[in-house]
Amino acid sequence: MPSRILLLGLLTSSLGLCESSAQAQPLPTKKPPTSVPAASGRVPGGQAAPRGTKGQAVSQVEEAPDAEPVMGEPMTEGPTVPIEPEQMMGEEPVSEAASTDWTKNSNARIFPRPGNFFILPSGPGYYSMVDQMRRSRREAPPQSAYPAFAIMAPGFFDADFRYVDEKDNKDKLWYERLKRIRIGKNFLFSTGGEEMNRYNDFNNLTPVTNVYDLNRIRTYGDLWYRDQLRVYGEFIDADRGGGTLPPAPTDIDRADILDLFVDVKLGEIAKHAVYVRGGRQEVLLGSQRLISPLPWANMRRNFDGVRGFRQGEKFDVDLFWLEPVIPNANKFDSTDHNQQLAGAWCTYRPKKGHFLDLYYLYYNNSNTVVQQGIAVAPTRFNTLGTRYAGDRNNYLWDFEYALQLGRHGSQDLVAGMATTGVGYHLAKRAWNPTLWLYYDFASGSANPNAGQYTTFNQLFPFGHYYLGWADAAGRQNIQDLNLHLGLYPVPWTTVWLQYHHFWLNQPRDALYNAGGVAVRRDPSGAAGTNVGDEVDLVMNLHLTATSDFMVVYSQLFGEGFLQATSTATKSSSQEAVYAMYNFRW
Repeated sequence: MPSRILLLGLLTSSLGLCESSAQAQPLPTKKPPTSVPAASGRVPGGQAAPRGTKGQAVSQVEEAPDAEPVMGEPMTEGPTVPIEPEQMMGEEPVSEAASTDWTKNSNARIFPRPGNFFILPSGPGYYSMVDQMRRSRREAPPQSAYPAFAIMAPGFFDADFRYVDEKDNKDKLWYERLKRIRIGKNFLFSTGGEEMNRYNDFNNLTPVTNVYDLNRIRTYGDLWYRDQLRVYGEFIDADRGGGTLPPAPTDIDRADILDLFVDVKLGEIAKHAVYVRGGRQEVLLGSQRLISPLPWANMRRNFDGVRGFRQGEKFDVDLFWLEPVIPNANKFDSTDHNQQLAGAWCTYRPKKGHFLDLYYLYYNNSNTVVQQGIAVAPTRFNTLGTRYAGDRNNYLWDFEYALQLGRHGSQDLVAGMATTGVGYHLAKRAWNPTLWLYYDFASGSANPNAGQYTTFNQLFPFGHYYLGWADAAGRQNIQDLNLHLGLYPVPWTTVWLQYHHFWLNQPRDALYNAGGVAVRRDPSGAAGTNVGDEVDLVMNLHLTATSDFMVVYSQLFGEGFLQATSTATKSSSQEAVYAMYNFRW
């Protein structure tokens, strides 16, 4: 495995040198401008930051990204004028004899900001390690459909490569030539993929040293017929080497189908297309606190089902009925027909960079599941929620609240969650810092097996992103006071520092991990509620336009609850080290 990673690193570094030569030319040695107009119209002022590290708040996909790079959208040229969302869909009928205008038929999705989003660098600077090595300074972040980070949350089918249409073929990077290939007058084809390798040293709250490697290959084909029909398929091979503890269900899934769906255009509403999607698909909604493809996992989360959607300039609607797909190491994955997820998700963007979500979710799990003496399923409930995130004058905010009502076995179910986050972007400071303070709450049950059941169900979240990289806590029976600091020493280096203080909402309920599994419990409640403190350090190096290297250190210091429930096989602390290399094309 190390030799494989080294060989891949040498190969992609060579490709990076080639693409740097093709895409970036050294700028004249004149003094850079003191400020660069933001696409959103805001111009940072005050003292000068180091070259290329001055940040500014901008909007999402249609402009340079403003979200943190794990979940954030790809970088664009900043001051250039992008294609507006209303240009995405077919507005006028195209005759059969005419060639399709492909600028009018892409259902490119504008993704909401994630939680604890950072304000990304802008202006002149070096935007990859290869740029720095070759002294190729850029006037603005380069256009790309991929984030400058090792983890990409949206599926490849949502990567927006429309900017490639504006480039001459000789100016395209090698992987851009694989995108938006015209076939005759009415067909458009794209292909690409990913190779990922990750070293893991992770003890999972046990005294056992567990060192293993994860590797993953993905490749896809995407075919459009005008704006009427789309067929998308994506292959994945996920494997694991080494390890003392048994693999997680998402560690191994050899030679399988991640996505295979068809989009059909039903018509238009207010000049924006309405599509229905059927088949196997990844789903990302809102902040991903409840519905996410789980991009950290080796086998990304997917569903079988039907989804209808309409995406506009300011208003999006999604309707869906889905069943989760269960990973199988050596057989084709199958659907769990005992679980159904359905609902409606509406997003309103009153202004650029502001996102208001309103959603209704129905979940039914008829399986019988018992963990730590708690009957976790069967369960059936409705979730009503809302979220508002945005920024103004360097102040940032992120508020999300949800209520669950239903039945849990023979018990009535009433539960809830709340997230309150406020932040500030220090636009005039070196390293472009962004600060966040959050309080996360998810209810628990005073007696999980009797009376009213009040434990919140986190559904299908990106838990790893929000509640610490140690994965010890999930959004169930938990309270978390957390701080985040995002820094960019140079534009191609991301530093993310986190602190979490965890305590249980109810002492007789369990501690649930990032996957929603009950891992520790004291039925008497005598162990108390103080779980402990966690510190995380994440550093990402954007090596080339297509490759990243990320290292993570995470330490959980267990307090009263974990200490009281520890045994010879269960420890009170947890340490994790990750090193990840990712190459996309």
